[in-house]
Amino acid sequence: MGNSLSKRRLMAKIAAGSAVAACVAALGSIPATAAQTADVTFPGAVPSWASPANDTGPAAADAGVQGEIYLPLKDPKGAEALAAAVSTPDNAQYQHWLSPQNWISTFAPSKADSDAVVAHLVSLGLTITAVPESREFVVFRGSAGALDKAFNTSLHTYSVQGSTVVGPAKAPSLPAALAGKVAGISIDQGKLMTKPDLEKRNDDDSSAPAANTGGCSSYYGQNQQTVPLAYGRTSFNTFLCGYTPQQLQSAYGLNDLAGSGSGKDSTGAKEGQHEDKPDGRGETVAIIDAYASPTMRSDMNRFSKDNALPPVTSTSYREIVPDPARFTDQAACGFPSGWQSEQALDVDAVHSAAPGANILYVGATDCGGGMDVAMSRILDRKLASVVTNSYGDAGEALPPDTIAGEVNLHVQAAGEGIGLYFSSGDNGDEAARLHYASPDFPASSPWVTSVGGTSLAVGKSGNYLFETGWGGRLDQIVAKPDGSLGYASPIPGMLFGGGAGGGTSAVFAQPAYQRGVVPEALAQGRRVSPDVASLADPYTGFTIGLSAINNDTTLSTDPYATTSIGGTSLASPLAAGQVAVAQQVSGTVLGFANPVLYSVAGSSPGAFNDVLPPAQPAALAYTSRKSGNRYLVSLGLDTSLATSRGYDDVTGLGSMSYRVAAALAHAGGER
Repeated sequence: MGNSLSKRRLMAKIAAGSAVAACVAALGSIPATAAQTADVTFPGAVPSWASPANDTGPAAADAGVQGEIYLPLKDPKGAEALAAAVSTPDNAQYQHWLSPQNWISTFAPSKADSDAVVAHLVSLGLTITAVPESREFVVFRGSAGALDKAFNTSLHTYSVQGSTVVGPAKAPSLPAALAGKVAGISIDQGKLMTKPDLEKRNDDDSSAPAANTGGCSSYYGQNQQTVPLAYGRTSFNTFLCGYTPQQLQSAYGLNDLAGSGSGKDSTGAKEGQHEDKPDGRGETVAIIDAYASPTMRSDMNRFSKDNALPPVTSTSYREIVPDPARFTDQAACGFPSGWQSEQALDVDAVHSAAPGANILYVGATDCGGGMDVAMSRILDRKLASVVTNSYGDAGEALPPDTIAGEVNLHVQAAGEGIGLYFSSGDNGDEAARLHYASPDFPASSPWVTSVGGTSLAVGKSGNYLFETGWGGRLDQIVAKPDGSLGYASPIPGMLFGGGAGGGTSAVFAQPAYQRGVVPEALAQGRRVSPDVASLADPYTGFTIGLSAINNDTTLSTDPYATTSIGGTSLASPLAAGQVAVAQQVSGTVLGFANPVLYSVAGSSPGAFNDVLPPAQPAALAYTSRKSGNRYLVSLGLDTSLATSRGYDDVTGLGSMSYRVAAALAHAGGER
């Protein structure tokens, strides 16, 4: 289950004698000019996109820049071995998690080393933003000019994926006395390109939520429209208005679990078996996003009332969020308004999938280092056993130092019995943006559960009809010169309407749990994602409610309204909610779930919905409520990724169902 990130460089060999023994006070007194004589460089801090071809010139000296220094774990191989052992069902250490305190005392960097790094940065005039209890990293800020001097580098601006991003033109460096205490450096601003993996319907992205119109259907097949000839017919079902919580619970089999609950009440106490429907009670699901909605609790209770869900209280829904005055890098990250729909989607989806589970929302100060801080808040106190993360980067194009630093957090979570769920991405194989195929990170990490996406058909009675892998192609219906209607291009059309991310990692070796399950033609000795899947297609989407922010400075909002949304940002919290129910039913914490999920897939093949290519072409008629334009949306066409029998790189083992909970209850042990 190891990965290729255990690169600890030559710095430990270079740092010697009195340099290693230098005390914190002495390090704190190193003048700014000392960095100019540094003798240890960090080539892993330079992102692949920081190339001369993308270089647009030196960054403004007074431009504010966020940085992060990663400290090495005391025993990285031992930490990975422990994380694998406690997560693997047939291992004698299975479920013998370490407490956060024990994990930190055993594997975390020393306080002396962390203090030394902090003292050095402060001596150079940089501002410390955060140091977690685990001391795995230090987040700091300073001007581009100050960072140039501090790390003996030159920060430039680069044109990357249509954005202007700051990064180092040469590898940064540190004095040898300090370098031995450091595993990696991040001073590029590529992490600020992290965005939510949520997707709206094409040509339907209005400035605020609005009622669904355009001839949508409340269930699959309710309404049909006549369109020009395609796939041998002229009548197609219309797109979905957005499923309700009850429709998803029914389709994915929650009703079938009635009477199979573990008997845990809302406080987590054991009771006898009872006949009520399992709902995740006694479990806590944490959600991480950037910033925070000012109206989330009231919006959530309005959503709950409208959808016959239990209301949330100060106990069942809690927030750990920064004061808005501490929000940073808002323009680069997409502003609080850009993340509000993500937060609403996450909490509504978790509450719908596991109505009795407690929800903890942890908001980050930004979409970069602030996300690591939010993650550490949860891990360092084990505030939840399930954490959903509906965001990601484009591919694995982050610097090796950054990836290694984040993977350390994933390993910590596994060692403590915390399951991390990440959306796999909404742009298929990413070739359109990157010009090569790649899964998205962090979902490609072998220590997290990557959640892909599907298009879901739910019948009139809430019955599961079918699923396809999420990948939509749109063809606009247009008038021909003779006045008849046709399509703008040959079916299925040229417009990509989003699709689940996935594929073979270029960074991580194949983990043990995927061997013998993932086809060798896909794996070739590497990690492949996703692991599981759930509803993601916005054309068969999910209805959420929020009071949309209309001013990112004052955070004032519009009245509450509903809208339909999708993306693997929906799939991840749905899967996390189902896992909460599985933990309640089985009476056991799953922790890092991949080993047991792959095991269940082998022992209970029916636990997952094996998502296959449609027997006949599947398509939906779609009318934009914004422009009135009409389209035919062909389903199951996800770039170079494709569904197949068994494991595939669109849906992994298959879509999550509540039958997984029953399988785990049969195979799992007590807490």
